Amino acid sequence: MKFQKIFIPLASLALIAASFYYYRWQGLAISTGVLVMWMLMHFNRMLQVLKRAANLPIGYVGSAVMLNAKLQSGFTLLHVVAMTKSLGDLQSPKDTQPEIYRWTDGSQSSLTAEFMDGKLKKWTLQRPVQAQETASEPMVTPAP
Repeated sequence: MKFQKIFIPLASLALIAASFYYYRWQGLAISTGVLVMWMLMHFNRMLQVLKRAANLPIGYVGSAVMLNAKLQSGFTLLHVVAMTKSLGDLQSPKDTQPEIYRWTDGSQSSLTAEFMDGKLKKWTLQRPVQAQETASEPMVTPAP
């Protein structure tokens, strides 16, 4: 994560400097326009994800089991929020690492995800204990 925080601004400055060096003001205008468009696309994606997440309660997911099957280590928090269409219920203290979020579905199955520096590190699925049927007599199927 720290590598990206340093590399992207340096690469952007290098692109602007190189385009100015080779193409003067026209290159500067084009490279700056490309960088602004790139930032606007990422900002627009983030707003769309958060707009969709505003429609569901915090910590709700349609199916925790399906979410468990789709998750991969290294996903960003924004990617997981886009998959669940809901903000996670924060379980850890605010502004501490690792961040722990929980999503619960209608059957009370829940998925707890741990994020370190905004990237998914591990997750666990908890399913509710099913009440076992206690039948006094064995099930008998009727004869046709």
